[in-house]
Amino acid sequence: MNVLVINAGSSSLKYQLFDMKNESVVAKGICERIGIDGRLKHEPMNGKPTVKEEINLPTHAEAINTVIEKLTSKEYGVIESLDEIAAVGHRVLHGGQKFSKSVLIDEDVIQAITDCIPLGPLHNPANLMGIKACQKIMPNKPQVAVFDTAFHQSMPEYAYIYPIPYRYYEQYGLRRYGFHGTSHRYISGAALEYLGIPVEGSKLITCHLGNGSSIAAIKDGKCIDTTMGLTPLEGLPMGTRSGSIDPTILSYIADLDGLSMNQVIEMLNKESGVLGISGVSSDFRDIEDAAAEGNHRAQLALDIFSYNVKKYIGAYMAAMGGVDAIIFTAGVGENGPLTREAVTRGLEDLGITIDLELNDFKGKFRDISGKDSKVRVLVVPTNEELVIARDTRDIVSLGN
Repeated sequence: MNVLVINAGSSSLKYQLFDMKNESVVAKGICERIGIDGRLKHEPMNGKPTVKEEINLPTHAEAINTVIEKLTSKEYGVIESLDEIAAVGHRVLHGGQKFSKSVLIDEDVIQAITDCIPLGPLHNPANLMGIKACQKIMPNKPQVAVFDTAFHQSMPEYAYIYPIPYRYYEQYGLRRYGFHGTSHRYISGAALEYLGIPVEGSKLITCHLGNGSSIAAIKDGKCIDTTMGLTPLEGLPMGTRSGSIDPTILSYIADLDGLSMNQVIEMLNKESGVLGISGVSSDFRDIEDAAAEGNHRAQLALDIFSYNVKKYIGAYMAAMGGVDAIIFTAGVGENGPLTREAVTRGLEDLGITIDLELNDFKGKFRDISGKDSKVRVLVVPTNEELVIARDTRDIVSLGN
């Protein structure tokens, strides 16, 4: 069974084709600048050449057509025809309170995703464009929606309700939703399998650290709290996002600079975080280079980030009454030994140490726990696309 995984953005469309017999990636690629001038990168995994080209992509429908053409072409293809694709799985950012698991897409699901646009105004419309484009090109193929928010629906009320007038939750659904759920779900499952401990009674803290960052407390295999909130702006400072701040700062900035509230929110999303602190970059690699050359603000940005990660780890240990393992993943979590060292430094009294030699690496699965550490510390590369492919396979198979 081949499953096509689609992650549609407003002007991009990432894809991977999986052979679910062995869960291998058959091909992957990205269509960029959709509606502008159009670019494609297609990578077959069968020895055929990678193709990069500029191509006219006025809408997502043309992008999907181009993907299918490349997957089935003689020169770059990996399948003979569209018939070899059994189903399509879509990443969808926001499922609101309605979806606690992945679902087969029908008109009711499309309407529910549409209803969540106010909660995910940048992502849900793009996700819908990807779904509708696939429905148009492949009308008889089952489509599955996999939601970033679904894994966090197990949070208790006291973790997701904000301390504002309750009517805003009742009438408008304003609450903590959390994001990166597919990543937290994957790495927590991989960690439990590696550790060989039962799900029941387990306590994990998963740290998805990258340009967008979030941490989750996972007890008995279920999320009980996470750092992102109603939107991905809450929680840790990130590449360009501020994370949690005193909300009164918004009105102060608006008054100081004569900005609208929307302009302030835009600044907190796109001009803040480690970029805003360092003035160097939103890329942690650039900031580390600048810090190594003595740039104080670059070092300050790294210190603020690591401090906040450490603070949430402590909070989630308290919330769960301990922890079995801390897991790092995503761009910085997988490839940032300096960040992992800074985050775990000073946690010895909590039973957390790492082996600095084992920690000196990038981009693969590794147990970096110190010899006497009571808490295991793991680096687990995330694989959200595989989760989407697995859910799609399982839902379609059950439907048959």
